Amino acid sequence: MTEQPKMRGVNALHLLGSAAVGASLALFLQAWLSSRGRPSLIPPYSMSVMLIALAVLLIVLGVRLRKNIAKGVGAVNPFQAVRLLATARAGQIVGSTFAGFGSGLLLSLLTRSVPAPVETWLPMLATAITAIVLLACALFTEHLCKVPPGENDDNGDEGPGLVTLET
Repeated sequence: MTEQPKMRGVNALHLLGSAAVGASLALFLQAWLSSRGRPSLIPPYSMSVMLIALAVLLIVLGVRLRKNIAKGVGAVNPFQAVRLLATARAGQIVGSTFAGFGSGLLLSLLTRSVPAPVETWLPMLATAITAIVLLACALFTEHLCKVPPGENDDNGDEGPGLVTLET
């Protein structure tokens, strides 16, 4: 019997890379707007609200999946588990990118000679913080998608693996 390849989590370097891309994009955008004499980009608070809503949704679905895993075999729809895992991974990338973007917007304010008012930097800070919350919730949800040890011992596997489809 051939051993199925194990799925692994998103690499931390990929998350740092997407955060760096987000920060670079924010810095470039602010420099471009500044060179055109336009005001700085200030993200709306609705972005932070949506990032938190996504984080809460991931946690709720992850906890529900974990409860179904605890019930035993047959209680988990594998298609829903894979969709949740894919959504958690997408949430990690989106969270790290927006955390970098919000941080880049804040970093662009540090280069100014005149300090920015609170109305300018507070939405940027809210975007960065809520994106970090989304990233943490997505990482936790991915952790919740793992099968506990002993429940996937069909082929003598000892370590925990992610929920996978068997064909």
